Amino acid sequence: MGHNTLVLQVSGLFTLETASQKISMRRGEMLLIGKNQLGQITKTPLPDEDYETIVISLQEDLLRKIALEEQIEIQQKYAGPPNILIPTNDFLRGFFQSVIPYVRNPEEKIPAAMGILKVKEGVKLLLHAMPGLSSFLFDFSEPYKIDLEKFMLRNFHFNVPVEKFAQLTGRSLAGFKRDFKKTFGTPPRQWLKERRLVEARHLIEKKNRKASAIYLDLGFESLSHFSHSFKKRFGKAPSEWL
Repeated sequence: MGHNTLVLQVSGLFTLETASQKISMRRGEMLLIGKNQLGQITKTPLPDEDYETIVISLQEDLLRKIALEEQIEIQQKYAGPPNILIPTNDFLRGFFQSVIPYVRNPEEKIPAAMGILKVKEGVKLLLHAMPGLSSFLFDFSEPYKIDLEKFMLRNFHFNVPVEKFAQLTGRSLAGFKRDFKKTFGTPPRQWLKERRLVEARHLIEKKNRKASAIYLDLGFESLSHFSHSFKKRFGKAPSEWL
């Protein structure tokens, strides 16, 4: 996720799983998701309850404008969890309800300026409820150069291109490839393929998962591509491990 994101759960069950957190929310709850991280989202309808979520991307350009308008200065870098369940109050509940018509009536030609005003309103209400979020929302620094080995071992299974891994670890593509080779001894794509195949074998052998249920999440383009790579690596097709 390249931007901070506010998620409003209208109905059903929303689950976000990242390398460090697993958070679920139901009807009427709000979640603030931090930028520059990888995660998997599961959307689950509940009995007598369809699934509906409102997702508001807090674009950095708009957050910069709000910081200037409100004269917000960050004194220290945010050091809390990257994803935060927001405690609701009457103001946030009112905002929640006011956003629903915008989403349910996309055919209505609402001026872009009105949408921007709603996002600004949401940000200001978040700060009113949790003033400490200012360092979360208004940190405009580039991702710092983080521990490559630790990050990759936690996130290798996410289906994103090498360029995205480079960005999220605070490196140029060339710098990422150089540091990666130094850390792991192999190029990124080769290492990712090997780790994902080993993970696939674990899921199939130990968790009884089917190849058709895991190949996309592990970054393979098609089931046939996955099955061919798996058999080439382990000598047997995925179905033969069950």
